[in-house]
Amino acid sequence: MPRTLVAFHAHPDDEALLTSGTMAKAAAEGHRVVLVVATDGALGLADSGYGGPDELAAQRWNELLESARALGVARVETLGHADSGMGPETFPDPPGKRRFITVDVDEAAEALAEILREEDADVLLSYDENGGYGHRDHVRVHEVGARAAELAGTPRVLEATVPRDLLVRALHLVARFYRFPDDFDMASFERAYSARRDITHRISVGRFAAQKRASMRAHASQASADGDADRTLAAFLRIPRPLYDVVFCREWFRDPLHKGPVARDIFGDLPPRAARTDTKE
Repeated sequence: MPRTLVAFHAHPDDEALLTSGTMAKAAAEGHRVVLVVATDGALGLADSGYGGPDELAAQRWNELLESARALGVARVETLGHADSGMGPETFPDPPGKRRFITVDVDEAAEALAEILREEDADVLLSYDENGGYGHRDHVRVHEVGARAAELAGTPRVLEATVPRDLLVRALHLVARFYRFPDDFDMASFERAYSARRDITHRISVGRFAAQKRASMRAHASQASADGDADRTLAAFLRIPRPLYDVVFCREWFRDPLHKGPVARDIFGDLPPRAARTDTKE
């Protein structure tokens, strides 16, 4: 039975890192995939050649569309909010927009819920309560996504994450061969993402590594930087295949309502659509 998957992300390029393999897998299996971003990504780090915030936002939207094409996404939407940025300071709202972090959760959730209702979504992809690595826009995506699913009656919310113990071990291994920037805080990753015991869905996406890599490559601005600064996305794209296929062969999710062993199918055990309609009525 064809299902509908809505992936909700904070900025253009976030879909590439955590959920692109799952999105490509769902699309290839005949399911409808919808991608929604909360912000314009105008405060993302990028080479100054991409111009100011408005020019960068336009570039990142085009990159998002290219990524969506590579993944087989049927619809791309934005909630239209301004990027809140990563630092402690909340910048003034730009003309015609509000920083996502300043928008009321219920207001933002209702806009997302409208899309979920239009699509009769079966599954919503969001973030864990840490917002992954703690970016405030990502934390707000977790809050807004949970509320939107509640408003729309979406039966399943999967919080995209990574097993932090596996991530920390991998970073320590990489540190033996690669010198991280001076401001890189290894200890922060010991508090990021989710504990392995909290993972409820582990999705094998190795067959879709080419699509995932194309999604990453589409976000060229986020693989760029002025000077000698290195970007995470650029580093990932330098990993040669087939090693890349091994590193990115799985994606992980957390569903607080899930019971039983770790699931391998994001749509598994969902009620038939007719049963859902009867319940809503």
